[in-house]
Amino acid sequence: MKKTIPEKNAIIQRDGETYLITPRTPGGFVDPATLRKIADVAEKYGAATLKMTSGQKMAIVGLQEEDIDAAWADLGMDAGMVAGPFVKGVKFCLGTTYCRKAQQDAVSLGSKLEEKYRGVKLPYMFKMAVSGCPSSCSEPVIKDIGVMGTAKGYTLMVGGAAGLKPRLADVVAKGLTEEEVLEAVDRIMQFFKDYGENRKRLGTIIDQVGLEEFKKEVGLWEK
Repeated sequence: MKKTIPEKNAIIQRDGETYLITPRTPGGFVDPATLRKIADVAEKYGAATLKMTSGQKMAIVGLQEEDIDAAWADLGMDAGMVAGPFVKGVKFCLGTTYCRKAQQDAVSLGSKLEEKYRGVKLPYMFKMAVSGCPSSCSEPVIKDIGVMGTAKGYTLMVGGAAGLKPRLADVVAKGLTEEEVLEAVDRIMQFFKDYGENRKRLGTIIDQVGLEEFKKEVGLWEK
């Protein structure tokens, strides 16, 4: 049986023969021309289907191994999937850029977090999300770092996770500005680098050291 090819950002599929690739589309935003290009590449190389993923990426599913390099060359795009102990692509909603319900600019903050941290190596995988309002369409409460927009600024949450051992994130600060969120994320990342362990999410580490000790370590507060 064939295996995933990390250096080509190609994930082996259930049939053991074909692969999935995901071009990078930060926040799920993509212009019509790029969307057409993705569809053209999928059609050209006989992909089985296109899948809009929960991570806001368009996966091309069912490529043959010999077509992977050519497909990436035709796309001319970075890979959206980051496998292994790295910061994954940041998930964010439409924010005040487009959504009538939004109270904060999730696109601005999410884009800055994506640009700065995506692909940064850490002791274990790390996920982030930003929502523009308490509707939380980007699901920040189940991310290692979740940011939720409110009328009074951003609420910062940490330690969330989905999966076999789900954990809701803890609120550690409220009423933050975009700059304050970015500064806090820097400190949280450094904490995880210092205290993180293989195959342990941030929430597990926080449970080990205690939430109040964690907040003290990273200098977080509630306004």
